[in-house]
Parts: sequence; C-alpha cells; structure tokens
Amino acid sequence: MTDVLAPKRGSAEPPSRPSRPKRPATSGGWFRAVWRWHFFASFLVVPVLLLLAVTGLIYLFRFQLEPLMHPDLMKVDPPAGAVAQPYLQQLAVVEDAYPGSTAVSLAEPRDADSATIVSITTAAGEGRDVYVSPYGPEVLGSLNPDTTLSGTAIRLHGELMAGTWGDYVIELGACWAVVMAITGYYLFVRGWRARRRARTAGRRGAKLRWRHGLVGAVAGVGLLTLLVTGLPWTGFWGAKVQTFATENGTSMWSTDPGAVSDPTSTLDESLPHSHQSDVPWAMGDSKVPSSTPPADGVERSVANVDTAIAIAQLQGLRHPMTVALPAADDTAGVFSVIGYAFDAPSDEKTVHIDRYGGQVVSAYGFDDYPALAKVVSQGIGLHEGRSLGLWSFWGSALMCAAIIFMCVTGPLMWWRRRPKGRATMGAPRGRMPIRSTPALAVVLVALGIFLPLFGLSLLVVLLLDQLALRRVPALSRWFGTA
Repeated sequence: MTDVLAPKRGSAEPPSRPSRPKRPATSGGWFRAVWRWHFFASFLVVPVLLLLAVTGLIYLFRFQLEPLMHPDLMKVDPPAGAVAQPYLQQLAVVEDAYPGSTAVSLAEPRDADSATIVSITTAAGEGRDVYVSPYGPEVLGSLNPDTTLSGTAIRLHGELMAGTWGDYVIELGACWAVVMAITGYYLFVRGWRARRRARTAGRRGAKLRWRHGLVGAVAGVGLLTLLVTGLPWTGFWGAKVQTFATENGTSMWSTDPGAVSDPTSTLDESLPHSHQSDVPWAMGDSKVPSSTPPADGVERSVANVDTAIAIAQLQGLRHPMTVALPAADDTAGVFSVIGYAFDAPSDEKTVHIDRYGGQVVSAYGFDDYPALAKVVSQGIGLHEGRSLGLWSFWGSALMCAAIIFMCVTGPLMWWRRRPKGRATMGAPRGRMPIRSTPALAVVLVALGIFLPLFGLSLLVVLLLDQLALRRVPALSRWFGTA
C-alpha cells in the first residue's frame, strides 16, 4: 500500500524534512541580559543589604531601644523639685565608684528623664560608660559600650566587626547594590505589562513578583540615596575621594583653623570609641589645640567641665553637648565641647576651652567647612535620619523596612521558580551586547572608575566567565551561560 503521505512521483514539492528541534533561548535581548545581571548581583548584594538595613534600623531606634533594655541605667525619675547637680560633682561620684579610673568624656542627658553618661578608662584599662543620675548625684551602673545592642549594630554596619576587610566587603556590596538598583528599574519599566498580564491571569508567583516590583520602585530611590550618602564612610572609596579632593583644594572633612598650638591628637582620638558618633563627621579629623599653662608665680583660675559647658552655650552650641575631658596630667589639654546639633547639621559646632583661664582657644563649626564638606555633612545627616527631623527619621526607617522586604522576596521568587531536579540554578540566559553597544561599554567603564571596587570585581567576573564558566560544560550548565 502506498503511503498517502508520501509525495507523488513527479511532484515538484520536495519531501518534507523533519523540523529541527528548537534551541533553547540563549538570549532574550536586553531584558534577559539585564535580568541576568540583576540575578547574579543579588547573591552578593542581598546579604550585605539585609545586614545594613537591620543594623540601620537598630541604630535609628537606639534612643528608644536601649532605655527599654537597660531602664535601671538609662532612665531617671526626677524627684519633685529636684535640681540637677553640677557636672563636677557627677564626675566626683564616678571617681569614688571606680577608684583609679580616668574620666575621658561626659555626655549631657538628652532630657530630664535621662542619665548623664561618663566614659571612663578603668584601672585595668577597660572602657566603660558610667550612667549617673544627675539629681543625687548617684552612680546607676556601667556598660561596655561595644557590647550593647546599638554598639554591636554600629560595628556590624561599618565593618562587619572584621576591620579593614569587613569594610571592603560592605563597600563592595554597596557598589553592586547600585547596579542592582539601576537594573531593577530597567526590569520594572520593561516588564510592567508582562507582570500585569501574569497577575491578571493568576499565575503562580505573579502577585509576589508584582509587589516586589512596586516596592522596589519606591525603595530604589531611597536605596541609591543611602548608598551615595554612605560612601564617604568607606575605607577605600572615601579615602581615595578625600585624597583627590585635597589635591584639588577642597575636602570632605576639615581642619580646625584655630588648632595651631602643637596639636597632639584629632577630635576623634580625644573621645572613647563609644562616643565617636557624637563627633560631627566633618570635624572628626580636625586637630585639638592646646591650653596655655600659667607662668610660674602667676595666679590663674582653673576652669572645669561646668565652666566649659557654660562658655560653649554662650558660643551658640546646642544641648545636649559632649565634652572631651583633658587628662589630669596633661598640662596642655583642653575641654573640647561638641555640639552635635542632632537634627540640624548646619548647627554643628565645637569649642575648645583653655583648662586654666577658661577662654576660648578655638571655635569651629559648619560655616567654616569647605563647600564639599558641607554637602557631605548634610548627606550624612540624611543617611542617619536626622537632617529633616521626623520626616528624615521615618523616611529612613521606611527605606530600611522596604529594603528588608526586597531582600526577602527576591530570593523567595527565585526559590519558587528554580528548576527542580536539574543541574542548573535557573539563572536567566542572556548576554549584554557590549561589543555592539559602545555606549554601554562607556557606562560600565565610567561606573568602574567612579566605584573602583566595582570595576575590579567586574574584571574578575568577566575573566571567570571567559576562562572557566564557558569552558567547563558542567559550570556552563549550572550557571546557564548563553
């Protein structure tokens, strides 16, 4: 029997050839290529951003959390009609409670219900924060500031408690987070219709993807703001930019123009680690001037911490102030009174008071900063949620919460769509058309120059891709190289 599907003899139509199996899509244009970058960047960025967002929230709410955790130390019930005692007496009760200790700094209470904080170095060389009720005065107890919740959060937030290398990891994650935000916005705009159709059709995971995109569209602005304003703190980028700035006649921080009498330390160094956050960022590296010891046989009054605070108030500093105390055996030491002006960086000011005559040796504030330092100081105030009052505070808190949401929903979306039972991680397949798109290459080079750690890591990634991932079949399948 003749097969009815066979071509007739003499027919002009050639026999039909079996269709070739379709090759798996190796690229979906720009969208899949950008998605792939977004996907792989998340493996570095998500852990870093999650840590920064959580510790950032703790830091934002430190004034609410710490008193709840240590109410016996940080909360004070003012007796009826009681008057706060002079700070000199408060220092005296600390010296009695901790014999052989050295008082390094004193921080005024934030309000009538808060304790005075005196930072000391004990006779054994340990740093402690001593909490004093100003109405007794009475020592309430002490803490190691590095072991408190906020102290631990600050050290994790800055350097993962791992020193320089921890700082580099944080900075690297922040650099790639910029890439995450930029690629995320591209995916949000280009994939809007597809996400809407998937959500309308009720596809699995569509709602989560829709919410991830909407929250990311808002969080991306805050994330980029937090990243840019946080870069001056970084050990690599911050140091390089500061070097470049000083070579061009400006600075991200400043030198106190009055500190000319053989300074021996910076303002940061004059305070214990627990209170370096009370130093305005732009002033931390400024030099501390010296007092002038009285000549032999000349009677001169000796100033004290109360004198210094009173003079600083006359100089326009705002309460609460922090005072770096001169050591008893340091004849050239000064009282460095710091007005942090928590909610207004433009009001920051530091006054150095001669420990003998009580005169102002040097006064230095926001108005004395270089233009770049003013911009950076305002940015850091915004980063810490304090520049614009409650708007800034709650805005930073909302951004931290949104970043946490993104860091959870992103991996969850991948977990739901990952191929099961296959030797692949399910990464989007696509390649950036760098060779055919010169503008893209220019953008990447510019970004690599502006963010050197990103540029170096990008070179490493490209080398690994060319030398290993595309040459080893198992790796190529696992990473889904196009």
